[in-house]
This record gives sequence, structure tokens and C-alpha cells, in this order.
Amino acid sequence: MSSSTKQRAVPHTPGTRAGGRVELVDLCKRYGSAEPPAVDHIALDIQPGEFITLLGPSGSGKTTTLNMIVGFTEPTSGRIVLNGRDISRAPAHKRNFGMVFQNYALFPHLTVAQNVAFPLRERKVPAAETARRVGEALRLVDLDGMGERRPHELSGGQQQRVALARAVVFSPSVLLLDEPLSALDRKLRQSLQREIKRLHNELGLTFVFVTHDQDEAMTLSDRIAIFDRGRIVALGTPADLYHRPTTQFVARFLGESNVFAGRYLAGDVYEWLDRKWAVRGPTAAGTEQQAVVVRPERMNIAFDEGSVPAGSNAAPATVTDISFYGTYYRLELAFADDSVGCAVLPVGAPAAVEPGTRVVAHWRPESQVLVSE
Repeated sequence: MSSSTKQRAVPHTPGTRAGGRVELVDLCKRYGSAEPPAVDHIALDIQPGEFITLLGPSGSGKTTTLNMIVGFTEPTSGRIVLNGRDISRAPAHKRNFGMVFQNYALFPHLTVAQNVAFPLRERKVPAAETARRVGEALRLVDLDGMGERRPHELSGGQQQRVALARAVVFSPSVLLLDEPLSALDRKLRQSLQREIKRLHNELGLTFVFVTHDQDEAMTLSDRIAIFDRGRIVALGTPADLYHRPTTQFVARFLGESNVFAGRYLAGDVYEWLDRKWAVRGPTAAGTEQQAVVVRPERMNIAFDEGSVPAGSNAAPATVTDISFYGTYYRLELAFADDSVGCAVLPVGAPAAVEPGTRVVAHWRPESQVLVSE
């Protein structure tokens, strides 16, 4: 950034979308010819101003993908394109991306203001402009008046806010966040989630967020890319992925699920053990392995077959545990095929349920999804 640049730390009004477009084109990363690829031919088009989360278990390739985007890791093959320009081999400092790390990465000997100002000093921004932008960035993250403190004088949440301010102070088009909240306790993590969402709405930047926390991904994201063994196995909005998973892996990884392994028969019928269930909507007919998925909040409980509403699908089960969460109960269930699942029920329903109770789980056919393996 030249000394004549007059960008502001908060360059956009809420609701605008002026972030960069990032395209990953057949991107691969191998660390050895005998090893499976860490990232295996992925394609992803991240839209300007989008909040996209790379979600997956440890070793799934999400962090390696983020490191290739930011420039810390060089791709083995494929391309990374920013606003139509290939940056695959550009060094990290030339990409002008903001980055927020899990461990904050603050300089302990510098004040809060000096930490935030560091990217501007590296870009040789004049002192007066630097001071103005630092002040704006600190106000943006609710740290106004704390510029003279040192990092050790701040809480973990405040330190992460400093890291956020430093990452956005030079107005990058893309902000990359590598599990930035995983070191915080649950209450503070939820508070920072709201702050990150507010920042995204106010700044209009493109956010690329890496996490293994499904709830965090659901709360923050416009879209989620689910990784498994180096590949993107599902991509969509949180609602689409939750309510309409396409595979058992996605259904199990993104939230809790009751998964019934059986087979799809002709005539919109699904066979599970000795039961025939009705099927509604699209099916996975033609795949070798199929399963019915029912989310816990769609599952109801009856005490006998005669109490199951007409037209419902049903499976006998035994309650193995009950947990109280204030506004709902979570019932762990053991089904007749030795699979386990759960139901989420509002307080007050059902009465007289305790571990060991034999029940009949039931749901409407339109509340289930038929998925592939």
C-alpha cells in the first residue's frame, strides 16, 4: 500500500459486499509421493463478501487449504485466483490478506495500538493516517481507550479482538481466520462469534473461516464446505446441509442424527428390519448403500404402537439416558438394530420417561432424508 493511499479501516457501509472473489481451481497438495494427498483436487468459488467456513475433522485438509490461500503453503498443482488474477505462486505478503490465528500472535513488548498499527507501518502508511486507522479499528472491536495497554493486561477475548483489529486495519479484501476461538471458554466463544458476525456485516469483506466446531460453522456461515480426507464432500448453506444432507458422513458430522441402515424398495417404500416405511421427496435410489436420516428434533416418542399417529414411520427403541438442558430434554435411544440415536423433546413431554423405558420413536415421512453411504 503506497503512502498516498487514503483507504479507511471501515471502508464499507453495512450490507455492502466489496470483498475479494477467491477461486480454488483443481487445487492439490501432496507432501510425499507415497502419502495420500492432503488436499485432493478441490474446486471452490468464494463470492465477494461471502462468509464461508471450511469445516471438517482433524486431518481433513481444511487448514492446509487455508494455508495455501494465504500463501504459507505452496500448492502441488492447481490454481488460486483472486479477482481473476492467479496468485498461486505469489508470496503471502503480496496477497494483502488479513489473517487471524488461534494463538492471537500478538507482540508482547508492543502496546495494543502498536500491535494494530504493525501492518500499516510495514506498508509505510504516514503516522497521522496510521493513528486514525488504528483508532477506528479499535473502536470497531470495542477496545476504544485500551490502546496503551500491553497484551498481558488483556483477557483472552480482548487479545483476540486486538488480533481482529490488526487483521482488518489495512482494509484487506479477504480475511482468513484459522480456528480463532478454539482457545476460549464457551461463553466467551459465543460472544466473539457475535462480534465476528457483526464485523463481517459491517466491513463487507470476504471471510474464510476454519473450524472443527459444527455449531460455530452453523452460526456464522453463509455457506459451509465440509472436508473429508482432502476433499470437499458437501457444500451449501447451513440450513441445506443440516436438513438435506446427501451422505451419512455429512449427516453425522453436522449435528446429531438418527441413521437407519436399510434399503430403498420400489414404490416409495424403505425397508428397515421387518418394517416398511413411506418415503417422501427425492431419494438416493441407485446407490449401493442407503440410509434414512432423522434429526433429533423431528423425532417423537410414543409408549406403544397404537399411540403412533397414522401415516408416521416408527421404530421401537429403549431409552438409555436422559439429559436436561433447561428448555428441552435429550433422550438417548437404542434401536432394535443395535444402532443408537436420540430425540430432543420440549420440557413437559413426555412424562414418566426414565432410562430403561421401552418406547416407539416416530416421525413424519417428510421429516426424513434418504442418503447415500
